[in-house]
Amino acid sequence: MKQTIGSILKAKNNRKLTMITAYDALFARLFDGKADLILVGDSLNMSFAGEKDTLSATIEQMIYHTNAVCNGARNTFIICDMPFGTYTDEKIALENAIKVFRETGADAVKIEGGRSKAHIIKTLCDNSIAVVGHIGLLPQNFRSEGGYKVKGKDEENIKSLIEDAKAVESAGAFCIVVEGVKEEAGEAIAKAVNVPVIGIGAGVKVDGQVLVWSDMLGFFDEFTPKFVRKYLDGATLVKNAVESYKNDVENQNFPNENEKY
Repeated sequence: MKQTIGSILKAKNNRKLTMITAYDALFARLFDGKADLILVGDSLNMSFAGEKDTLSATIEQMIYHTNAVCNGARNTFIICDMPFGTYTDEKIALENAIKVFRETGADAVKIEGGRSKAHIIKTLCDNSIAVVGHIGLLPQNFRSEGGYKVKGKDEENIKSLIEDAKAVESAGAFCIVVEGVKEEAGEAIAKAVNVPVIGIGAGVKVDGQVLVWSDMLGFFDEFTPKFVRKYLDGATLVKNAVESYKNDVENQNFPNENEKY
């Protein structure tokens, strides 16, 4: 059964939520009904487009991929990432979020930022746009922060993260992604709010986990973040399969008698 905002909220303190990214109908169909939530992440800019960060992803790209995912996963709650530059103020954010809701079947959008983005989250929620927050390590801040910096390393920063989470919750977000924080920070954030906290590199003491599918299935093999567990050696399997196909073609073993008209 497809999750709803109500069932996602009820999962808090009752069961762990599983979120995975997807960018196309093919893989979305494979994930459909297996994961609780699918995130159409702007991470597609790196894993699909080969860019070094997420910043050049556009709203048009996100809408295209969200539609593909919605076509493939009709029984899973789907979240569209709002890309860099599409929510710089309330007016721009509302215009872009309405565009996502009008042109896709997304159930929610995701916004990076804590207290500084709470007013934007509130505006979207006040206009019937469901919002997932995102605090901690923010990939869209990659250049301004000079890299990917782990958060929650001291009590002061943990307190700041908790304030971010509470601000996002108060603004109306029904769920919060917390990325790249120490486990004690993830635990403290999850305890401080009444909405589910989904971790990525945030330890086990949160309300659920999210991974990028190409990392988790081993298709992206340039590097592996510390927080990723590979459940499949996808890149090796694909390379071996293509090599076998190539050999069969060169040796005239493909197509065989059963594969001809």
